Amino acid sequence: MAETILEVKDLVKHYPLTQGVLFKKQVGAVKAVDGVSFGLGRGETLGIVGESGCGKSTVAKMLVHLERPTAGAISYKGEDITKLSGRALKAVRRNIQMVFQDPYTSLNPRMTVGDIIGEPYDIHPEVAPKGDRRRRVQELLDVVGLNPEYINRYPHQFSGGQRQRIGIARGLALRPEVIVADEPVSALDVSVQAQVINLLARLQSEFDLSYVFIAHDLSIVRHISDRVGVMYLGRVVEIGTDTQIYDHPTHPYTQALLSAVPVPDPQARAHRERIILTGDVPSPADPPSGCPFRTRCWKAQQRCADEVPLLAVPQAFSSGPAAHPSACHFAGEIQPPRADSLR
Repeated sequence: MAETILEVKDLVKHYPLTQGVLFKKQVGAVKAVDGVSFGLGRGETLGIVGESGCGKSTVAKMLVHLERPTAGAISYKGEDITKLSGRALKAVRRNIQMVFQDPYTSLNPRMTVGDIIGEPYDIHPEVAPKGDRRRRVQELLDVVGLNPEYINRYPHQFSGGQRQRIGIARGLALRPEVIVADEPVSALDVSVQAQVINLLARLQSEFDLSYVFIAHDLSIVRHISDRVGVMYLGRVVEIGTDTQIYDHPTHPYTQALLSAVPVPDPQARAHRERIILTGDVPSPADPPSGCPFRTRCWKAQQRCADEVPLLAVPQAFSSGPAAHPSACHFAGEIQPPRADSLR
């Protein structure tokens, strides 16, 4: 296994709920992230999937220190960065960069492309001397497949796919080791999505990057990821290699997600079994006791309400592709969708 460059342990983020105008009193908390743990190896891509509101983007913001965790630890090369501030935090941020979801709002419309991509050099002047910055920016434009002569253009003069390439170039400016990509292709057309995904894969091999890749589209996550983590209501409920998660899912929520993936083959679509979840996603301000998925799970029993399942390899699977961590008391395989339908 590759060296672990980033490790997250028991990460928690709770947003307080208050009442009152003059005298505010906390009456509860929104448990956006409630105990997330995972590791990221050097040169690896970890995909994170789940429904909207499950806490994926909150995890991403905490990884780059845009949000401070309520509890838990984020270790970069063995150092807990949640306790850093000032110059020490600035040095770490240089090595952990982010690509944002919306290419239309993540770029300042009043700044030229050259200023946007070169702005990290103003914050970290030791990376590139002032006389060398224009050349560096033009090189980055060329790396992401844009004409270096576009350096004086503004964001409104580019398409959505080109703007996302600009965002990627900005993320690469400081030569980071880790890039957190928060749904970087969800706002793009399908053909443009493929171009951006292929660009990210190429840049990973060229610059030895490690990715935390967050997305809704399960097929995209499988295409680019080495391992996949599935989140539900602020927790990771299953994690493993792409083959383990897509071909041998053991958590009921993962199985339901995969059964909802569109299948292009009409015959295969007619014969596969759909899993229809009942009820709504519980509120993160008042999550269920025990297993957070139990209110929508067809396997739920009294034990699920009494005990919080641990993210561990199920005892029933000591070896084989199903032997990967799953947070379910009754984890087990069912017939998953055809793997070729997700490629």
